[in-house]
Amino acid sequence: MTTQKKDFLHSLWDFFCSLKLTMFLLISLAIISIIGTVIPQGTPAPEYLAQISTTKLSLYKTLGFFDMYHSWWFILLLYLLTVNLTACSIKRLPHIWKIITCPVTILNDSLERSLTNVVTFKSTDDTTALKERIVAVLGAEFTTPGVIEADGAWHLFAQKTPWCRLSVYAVHLSIIVIFIGTIIGSLFGYKAYVNIMEGDSVSKVVTRSEKEIDLGFSVRCDKFSAAFYDTGAPKEFKSILTVLENGKPVPGFDHKAIIVNDPLTYKGITFYQSSYGDASKFLFTTTDLDGKNAVPLTVMGNGSATLPDGSSMHVLETTPEIGEYSPGLTGPAAHIEIHTPDGNSEKVVVYANHPNLNIEHAKHHGKGPVLHFNGGEKRSYTGLQVAKDPGVWVVWLGCFLMVIGIFAAFFLSHRRIWVRIQGGSVTVGGNASKNPGAFQLTFERLVEQLKADITKEKQP
Repeated sequence: MTTQKKDFLHSLWDFFCSLKLTMFLLISLAIISIIGTVIPQGTPAPEYLAQISTTKLSLYKTLGFFDMYHSWWFILLLYLLTVNLTACSIKRLPHIWKIITCPVTILNDSLERSLTNVVTFKSTDDTTALKERIVAVLGAEFTTPGVIEADGAWHLFAQKTPWCRLSVYAVHLSIIVIFIGTIIGSLFGYKAYVNIMEGDSVSKVVTRSEKEIDLGFSVRCDKFSAAFYDTGAPKEFKSILTVLENGKPVPGFDHKAIIVNDPLTYKGITFYQSSYGDASKFLFTTTDLDGKNAVPLTVMGNGSATLPDGSSMHVLETTPEIGEYSPGLTGPAAHIEIHTPDGNSEKVVVYANHPNLNIEHAKHHGKGPVLHFNGGEKRSYTGLQVAKDPGVWVVWLGCFLMVIGIFAAFFLSHRRIWVRIQGGSVTVGGNASKNPGAFQLTFERLVEQLKADITKEKQP
């Protein structure tokens, strides 16, 4: 029974240490990222829902395709990859750590046969003097070696950047740290949206799952403005926001302008400029030609309204003072477009202070209704994306570790030099953990320097 339990544990350990598991998890995460890019995340737009069947919609919701990066199975894959990387590191780290902290310092026959870079040359110098000269050359050209006497020979050992062998574990650690930051953000953070009218403030936002969250403070939209290209496409839209605590502006966070890619952050909550819209409200009254049967009519922003005769209308433009455009007239006016049931359209001006002009226009067409403009309120709303991610600094720490680990892994190598002095024979060997071709050139130059220094004529 004990043997079976041990075999199971060994099999489970080998499973989590498997490189095949690593590749499977990485490929699975890549596929998930592709799905999350192709399928819209969050609440699907009506246009998208109209393109897919009810069965597919139900399947997508069940699998969490509309919120891929918060689904339980995406989090499970992150957990498994974290365990996999940890297990691989624990299994292989002791061997690497032994190479770094307990290096082989004696160049024996078996080590000499395993090295690809080995050179032996003769010298007639005294062994002690020869050792001192080689120590000086290695110290100047490579790094100061350690010296050991064993088996009737002097052994010199020097190494550079042994710690770079840990670079792969730094990369492993960085990935785990990034995953931890991601999980912290997923569990304790949120992404929400809110629309704020000009002049209004909000203290709550709604997440994608339609959960209402209290910010703990209020945000007011002081003003919204939009600039457009000649084609009518939006060039820039900007919101002026003020953060309020207990109804009072927070110093340093009042009248802060935000645009796309330039958000506002307060208490770890970031407000991004996301969208905007027209929330204006225009008031009209319709009457018969004789001024009877008055019916109030409200038109919202860019929307339209239906008139009593079945026509529809929408507001093109309004002005608080028509006299700027038509001398002799005063007061507010609205430029509207009317679409009749027979498909015709007409653009007219409706006045607030000149009802006789409105009646004359209606009589000109021989029928009502007569439209009267009662003023309105031009307002816009700003659409903000609200995000809180307490794990973002953990993710940045992981990214920093990854940059260091990748730099060390690609651009640094563990280089080692052994020298054995026995009798009048000098044997030099060396290797590098990476880029052996470049190390061979370094090794050859070092050997030539040793030969030149050892064999040069002594000064009288």
